[in-house]
Order: sequence, then structure tokens, then C-alpha cells
Amino acid sequence: MLRIGMLTSGGDCQALNAAMRGVVKGLCSKRDDVEIYGFQDGYKGLIYSNFKMLTSRDFSGILTVGGTILGTSRQPFKQMRVPGPDGVDKVEAMKHTYHKLNLDCLVVLGGNGTHKTANMLKEEGLNVITLPKTIDNDLWGTDMTFGFQSAVDIATDTIDRIHTTATSHSRVFIVEIMGHKVGWVALHAGIAGGADIILLPEIPYDIKSVVNAIETRAKIGKRFTIIAVAEGAITKEDAALPKKKYKEKLANRKHPSVAYELAEEISKYTDQEVRVAIPGHTQRGGTPCAYDRVLSTRLGAAAAELILNQEYGYMIGIKNGTTVKVPLSEVAGKLKMVDPEADIIKEARLTGISFGNE
Repeated sequence: MLRIGMLTSGGDCQALNAAMRGVVKGLCSKRDDVEIYGFQDGYKGLIYSNFKMLTSRDFSGILTVGGTILGTSRQPFKQMRVPGPDGVDKVEAMKHTYHKLNLDCLVVLGGNGTHKTANMLKEEGLNVITLPKTIDNDLWGTDMTFGFQSAVDIATDTIDRIHTTATSHSRVFIVEIMGHKVGWVALHAGIAGGADIILLPEIPYDIKSVVNAIETRAKIGKRFTIIAVAEGAITKEDAALPKKKYKEKLANRKHPSVAYELAEEISKYTDQEVRVAIPGHTQRGGTPCAYDRVLSTRLGAAAAELILNQEYGYMIGIKNGTTVKVPLSEVAGKLKMVDPEADIIKEARLTGISFGNE
């Protein structure tokens, strides 16, 4: 009997179900003695032994379904070794559940924090395989994470729709796109949607540079400007602050997000009307795009192959179009940031896009 535990952790995204389906189909195509234990609401289900028995039939018809059939929750890595109000030792509880069910492997789908915990469980002696889930595309060791392209498509569609109303009213539109620490979604959606200015966490911006880009467009007869801003975008002044000081400043920010703060600043220097559009959680919801369905299916099948070969302690990623196994120790705690000197940035600048630091 092959006993597999499975959970989805952290923020949800498109293609989680498709990835789990890929794992199960890969396993059941080779063995008919597979037991699947689906832990509900992420690591919380593993901690409190909250699971349901699943069969291959439970994974039929979910290729195009967004969200996760297992549910998810955020369990901060920093708190994993800190007992909660109920006094439960989370790490020991997870190990106990794993051994109580006599699992052969735990399959974990998640992002950066999820992988830190997965690596910790591996170091505690559990057999773990992970899959790279996040719309942010910020996981080390893989060129692409599933959920990213679907989020880009939605953010791009938002920018596309903003174009018509921005043109009609001669306005500056700020489209705030998900990405607290990294700007991959804003970068790709900004380029795909024809944004005039793209502001990323990795490239601190100068408000005067942003205003100059808007005014330059106005001088050559452009009636509108569209700004794609990652929610974690930061000014040069704030980037120079110590981390503690910056957190204090954020805590006392009068605006709900960077887009509104930016709108107020632009209004001080230009007489153009400024509006804000925030697609928010729509970027994480709905049907996965075809690219993500293919990617997640491939990653899931590759994970199944590792399990069948009893190779544990890896994340399945994709490099140059090929699925690869990456040691969890190399993934945990590392972010894949946008390189300000990357070719994609240079090429975007050549098309006239401003990054607010010129």
C-alpha cells in the first residue's frame, strides 16, 4: 500500500487542483494500491489531524476548477515552533499525524513560507515532495510557478479595459497589482497591457520621475497615462530607511495602499485627473489559463514519478522547459526577485516604459 498525504498551504491560486490531479493520476497510472489523505486547510489539517480519505474519483473534473478542494490557510513559519494558545507543539503534532497514518510521503503545494515549513519537516525525518504554487512567481529554483500566468492574464485584462476609459476621460490611471515583495506580475502585466509606467518593489521610484513621464506624454499629445504598480512598490526615500523605520511608517500610512498614496502625490504636481483601479483577489481566482493547466499537470506528474522512485526531499520545478527536482534546502527561504538589470527590464525601457527611476 502506498499512503500519500496531500495539503495546500498559504494563499490560494489557480491550478492547485490541476496540480493535485496530476500527482494522483501519475500515481494511479502505475499502482492500484494508493491511499490518499487530504489534509484540510493546509498545515492546520496536519497539525490537528483533520483529513479526509480521497480516491482518484475525487480528482476527476477539477482540471479547470480554481481554488483548492482541500481548503487552505496561512501558518507563518516563524510561529511553527511556538506553541499556540492551546499549547499544541505544532511540529511534534505534524510528525505525530504523519506517523499515525503511516504515510509514505507528504505532498505539499505552496509558496515561500510553505516551503520553509516543508524543508523543516524534511529535516525532522519526514518524506516530503513539494510543488511551486504562487501567483508571485518568486520561488527559487524554478523558472515558473503555477498560478502566475493566470494572474498575469487577469491583471492584463484589467489594464486593457482601463485603456478605453482612460483615453475617453484623459486621465492618469493607476492599476495596483499584487506583489508585496516582488514585482513579476506587475512587470509582465504592465508590458502585456501596454502600461506607460511600471513601478516595482525591486526598483525604488522617484515621484518626480513618475510625474516627468506623465508630462512628457502630455507634451506629445498623449491624452492619458496608465501606471501599473505592484502593491509593494517603494519610493527611493523609503527604500533608504532602516527596515524597522519603514515598517513603522507603513503602520501609520494614511492611505489604504500604495496606489492611493501615489495618486495623491501625482495630483500635487499635475492637473490631470487621477483614478485608481485595484483588481485585488480576482487575480488569484477563477479558472486557470491553459498554460497553468499544462504546467501544473506536468509538475504533478513529475512529483508522482519521484514518489514512485522513493526520491524525497525535493521541490519539482521547471527550468528551460524541462521539469527538474530541486533540493528543498536550496529553495527554502530564498526569493526570486526581479533583477533591475535583467534583459526584460532593458527591453521594456527601449519601448518607452518608465520604471520611475530615470
